[in-house]
Amino acid sequence: MRVLGLDYGSKTVGVAVTDPLGLTAQPLETIVRKEENKLRRTLARLEALCREYEAERIVLGLPLNMDDTEGERALMTRAFGEKLKLRTGLPVVYEDERLTTAEAEEILREAKVPPGERKQYLDKMAASLILRSWLEKEERRGKNQV
Repeated sequence: MRVLGLDYGSKTVGVAVTDPLGLTAQPLETIVRKEENKLRRTLARLEALCREYEAERIVLGLPLNMDDTEGERALMTRAFGEKLKLRTGLPVVYEDERLTTAEAEEILREAKVPPGERKQYLDKMAASLILRSWLEKEERRGKNQV
């Protein structure tokens, strides 16, 4: 089972994918668009990636507020998720993405990636952290059902 993980932002979408067994998450790419509302090419690229990797579902990072409420950004993310579901026909599940960008930044800093080069890795690294978080929760759910 392969799963695509996404970090949806105003001008970028970080993409990660699981290995063929669905055990690990690897950063894949960052899709960049010129304007926030221009989604046609972004959706087309994601659809192509879903086909290429034979994804069975999409995990989309949900930017919750620190008090667990959903603000404007979360509503925009859910609207994007609905478009993605219609375009790909795949189930879209949401995963709390709070602090994943900060965690990705820290990983890149520890890996001694120069500050000027971090942005090219940041979104896809955040996507892999979102996907990894979802995978860990799925594993715990599976163990609790045994």
